[in-house]
Amino acid sequence: MLKHLLLGPPPLTLAVAESMTGGRLQALVTAESGASAFFLGGITAYTLVQKTRHLGVDAVQAAAVDGVSAEVARAMARGVCALFGADFGLATTGYAEPLPARGQAEPGAFWALCQRLPDNRELWREGYAPVPGAGRVEAQEAVARAAYEALVEHLRHRGSAA
Repeated sequence: MLKHLLLGPPPLTLAVAESMTGGRLQALVTAESGASAFFLGGITAYTLVQKTRHLGVDAVQAAAVDGVSAEVARAMARGVCALFGADFGLATTGYAEPLPARGQAEPGAFWALCQRLPDNRELWREGYAPVPGAGRVEAQEAVARAAYEALVEHLRHRGSAA
């Protein structure tokens, strides 16, 4: 499905930055035959240090929110676009389990999609995927699916607007 939506015209590329989903989003993307034609790669930056080092996330801002916020997801999406030179960057960051000490009552994650346009502007889509009552792996899979589906929906809309 992504292959038909990304290969145009014009052909576009995708890179993924993950935290909470631990590689599951990349697995969804690469499960499609022909993914090598549009998928440039991904990074699982599971800690704040790695988000800062590889994706350009602001360490002070991210530390204040334990590395989990809409702003951090946006920075990760922008950072993975730059890291791989991709047209689209898709990122996830959140909690796979409740963490009451941090005010997180249920699993869930922020996702962000950055589209770099030819004129250097950026187009954004973002959201939050709550996963109440889910176990750790179930929450990771559900958030990966939510981000993947948001990408597909964005690409379909882009195609219909052309």
